[in-house]
Amino acid sequence: MKGKKCEELGMHSVTIVLEKDTSERDLIAKVEELNSDRKIHGILVQLPLPKGMDESKVINTIDPKKDVDCFHPENVGRVLIGEPVFMPATPAGVQQMLIRSGIETAGKNVVVIGRSNIVGKPMAAMLMQKGPGGDATVTVAHSRTKDIGNVVKNADIVIAAIGRPRFITKDMIKDGAVVIDVGTNRIDDPTHPKGSRLVGDVDFENVKEKTAAITPVPGGVGPMTICMLMENTVKAAERSSS
Repeated sequence: MKGKKCEELGMHSVTIVLEKDTSERDLIAKVEELNSDRKIHGILVQLPLPKGMDESKVINTIDPKKDVDCFHPENVGRVLIGEPVFMPATPAGVQQMLIRSGIETAGKNVVVIGRSNIVGKPMAAMLMQKGPGGDATVTVAHSRTKDIGNVVKNADIVIAAIGRPRFITKDMIKDGAVVIDVGTNRIDDPTHPKGSRLVGDVDFENVKEKTAAITPVPGGVGPMTICMLMENTVKAAERSSS
């Protein structure tokens, strides 16, 4: 999907598929090769990596100037202090959805469900920054949160990124809340041609009755993630030529 979007936008894209028995050393060498390739402005290492590989070591090899996923510690730190070069793609997509839908975040109670480095933590950091799409009071709930239902029920905006199908139910959402579903879970479905289908972390059909706005899965946050990756890549190209 990322490669297809690059093609649609007229952007040069290369997909490198390595053999299953590729060593960590060889993968790092490939990343270093791309770091030096002036035709490449953005590098994505598709996660998760095979067992036995150190994801942090591989991610840290990416040149921060080409880290359009915003996974490198240098870029993560810049997001945290409010001086980003790149914005993490999925949280940035969520933030843009809120801004462009006219949903105010300033002074609102936002509950982010999930504390992953990819979504939960950067999402919370971005929402508490000053400016559009920020200035929120943020709570991060996770698997160890006690009475998570009541925590979520106090939220004006709920962002679900916990990776558990239909975990957020109708009784956990207050009337008029905004719900953003980041979850992508494949469940069995004998009625579907493929025998399975994608659902989010939110019980969409029941929860939607109580919300002011809600995103579907698929078709909600996913396309926005790709859009923000493309934006980061354009920024990287512009910065390399300045």
